[in-house]
Amino acid sequence: MDHGTQRDAPPGRRAGPGAVPADPVAGRVPLAVVVVDRDGLVSHWSRGARRLFALPKEEAIGRPAPDLLPVSGVLPGNEDVTGYGSYAAYDGLGPGLESSLDGRLSYPAAGRARLTVPGNDRVDVLWWAYPLVGPGRERLLVLAADADGLRRDYADGGTREATVERIAPGFALHTDFPGAEELARRLPEILPSMSVGESARIVAQVLELGYPILEFSQNDRVPVTPDWGVPRRAERRARRERAARALAAGEPVPDELRDEAEDLEYAAVRERLEFLNEVSGRIGTSLDLSRTIVEVSKAVVPRFTDVAGTYLREQVVAGEGFPGGVPDTTTMWHRVALEHTDEPGRWDDVVPVGEAMPFPAHTPFFQCMTSGEPVLVPRITEEMGHAIASQFEKRDIRPLITGRSMLLVPLKARDVVLGFMILLRHPERPVFNDMDRVTGAELAARAGLVLDNARMYTYQENVAETLQDSMLPHIPARMAGCDIATRYLPGTLLGRVGGDWFDSVKLPGARTALVVGDVMGHGLNSAAMMGQLRTAVQTMAGLDLPPAQLLRNLDDLAQRLGDTHLATCLYAVYDPIAGELHLANAGHIPPVLVRAEDGASELIDLPTGAPIGVGGVPFEAVRVPVAPGDRLVMCTDGLVEMRGEDIGVGLATLCESAAHPAASMDDACDTIIRALGTRGGRKDDVALLMARLTGIESDAVAEWRLARDPAEVGRARAAVREQLHDWSLPRLAGPAELMVSELVTNAVRHAHARPVELRLVRADTLLCEVDDDDHELPTLRSAGPDDENGRGLRVVSALAREWGASRTKAGKTVWFELTLPRR
Repeated sequence: MDHGTQRDAPPGRRAGPGAVPADPVAGRVPLAVVVVDRDGLVSHWSRGARRLFALPKEEAIGRPAPDLLPVSGVLPGNEDVTGYGSYAAYDGLGPGLESSLDGRLSYPAAGRARLTVPGNDRVDVLWWAYPLVGPGRERLLVLAADADGLRRDYADGGTREATVERIAPGFALHTDFPGAEELARRLPEILPSMSVGESARIVAQVLELGYPILEFSQNDRVPVTPDWGVPRRAERRARRERAARALAAGEPVPDELRDEAEDLEYAAVRERLEFLNEVSGRIGTSLDLSRTIVEVSKAVVPRFTDVAGTYLREQVVAGEGFPGGVPDTTTMWHRVALEHTDEPGRWDDVVPVGEAMPFPAHTPFFQCMTSGEPVLVPRITEEMGHAIASQFEKRDIRPLITGRSMLLVPLKARDVVLGFMILLRHPERPVFNDMDRVTGAELAARAGLVLDNARMYTYQENVAETLQDSMLPHIPARMAGCDIATRYLPGTLLGRVGGDWFDSVKLPGARTALVVGDVMGHGLNSAAMMGQLRTAVQTMAGLDLPPAQLLRNLDDLAQRLGDTHLATCLYAVYDPIAGELHLANAGHIPPVLVRAEDGASELIDLPTGAPIGVGGVPFEAVRVPVAPGDRLVMCTDGLVEMRGEDIGVGLATLCESAAHPAASMDDACDTIIRALGTRGGRKDDVALLMARLTGIESDAVAEWRLARDPAEVGRARAAVREQLHDWSLPRLAGPAELMVSELVTNAVRHAHARPVELRLVRADTLLCEVDDDDHELPTLRSAGPDDENGRGLRVVSALAREWGASRTKAGKTVWFELTLPRR
């Protein structure tokens, strides 16, 4: 430990006649290193502590620190002092160590005390205490030294204590020292009883705060500060005030005030670091980009600045990919937040949040965004204020900015400028200085990282939502004979892509297939498997396969895909004309049927079946009669299943909530979601499909059987014309006759043994279906001038709202739809 030289003897200590002048002392003093945890117990006891306090490490660890360290005790001169913890205050230097031990001091302190150690003489102890901040258990780092290290042997044969003005380490505050990297590398040797992580946190804090490093033994290095000395409090206060005035004025600090200036600089550094730690704790509490922006702005006002405006690049605000390239004069910057201490509304009309604008090359803003470095303007002059105001059309912002101190700090991530902050201080407040520039840069670095995390999350969330939306069908609210409403809820905010899906498929005979499925697991793999299975169900439903056969084929497909995923699936076919549901299940939870007659709800009893992907298992189907107005509710298990709760509870709640009266289908879905989807502990995705089975009345259906005779084509045209007049749809008679003529002609020509069937259904549209026993589906072809065939389907394609063809068990069905005229 280096010791400063004596310049003037302190008052009251004038040297007597014949005294030998005190020589300057320089050297090293072994130190005791003690760490105290948040419970006030000793968690580290170094070899130096064992030597100084004559207490083994095994007996010190875990004991209350006040029992072992030099806290306040008896007055000097009391010779009855014995045992550990019995100390005499010495020289009245600063607060006692107990103020640090009990947490009353949040800044480094130092002092001197005298203690009696069993088996040794009285020991004069110098001590330093450094509070440790952060999430770890350690609260205080205490250093102690034997003051006998200050004593020297003189030529007259005497041994005296050197009189010093201050005791300081060998490296000045804020000076880069070559031992820092070695210190970080040798952490386990510095505090060997602590973990590397704990040691790294302590030393990282020491380096960040600017503590110097002192070599105190052959093998160890420890951090200390020079915040300890002899001058009395009143004298020191005056000296500190003089030093503060010199620093504030930017004047050179006299040599005799250098210590006080260093202390003031240290206090300023610590205050800034406390501010940065506080800001770090207040920003980034969520991954919501808008909330993060507001947190960053509010964190700096009013403690660091009076006005804080945040600008972000267009891609960041839009939640798009990472913005590339250096900004230029065409880059649009969005003002996303503005926080200030001025009177309410003063800034709102002049610089409203949400405005986007570029910045010219001659402005300090452009300099900040292109260089990626802070820009400091001590005072905005009238000329600069006019130049800045020229960017704001028809708005004079000069009264808001002229005379204020301005600091521009870039918000960067991965060396790319995402945005910048404009910080302004009132004219009566001290201008931003170089230390503020450093503080602002550190603040911006932390804020930039938090904003980039929020940007990346927003971007990934948008990608996930886009992917999920592309995989989930957009089901029309109205199908033939039924109304449909759906809901999808992601399992977590961080995983919007999952394996749950729902679907509906238009089938021949005005029927509708309703599907709900769930691929086990989460993430993109599950979503990809879900996409394959959903596509397969769509394709096989279009073939009009019976429900049990469709699940059988789906299971075979899953086996061929060779994927390890399993899936559950519930497949139902609704026939609105017959008033019947035809259902099959593959390991899925049963659907709920709500009866319109009495409002009662029940789980449909059908065989559970094994999940898709198990392989080699049979599937069974059941038929359930339904009445117009009944509601079918199908969902995935994420809605009814919750950890620690029997699934029967969720199913009962589903039945109860599904039966609740609702004004619309959407309201009915919302009622179920409120009852089940918002329960705590839900982690799985939720897919919900509800269908109100309105049915089709018998008088809205007309059917004819036609012989395999070309003469039947005319009969078909006449029957359709007459029926449309009976339904008061004469305007549809012309196009309907023409298309029926083409389809019946083809059917009669290609039928084998069975009669041709013609059916008209009046529902939300006019549906016409022609069935025959030929399995070959017709195709749309281009007919040449001399071709006799190939024009019929082109006529249908041109006139119909929709048309199509599908295979059936007996052959095929070709159909078209016409839009009903408004009444």
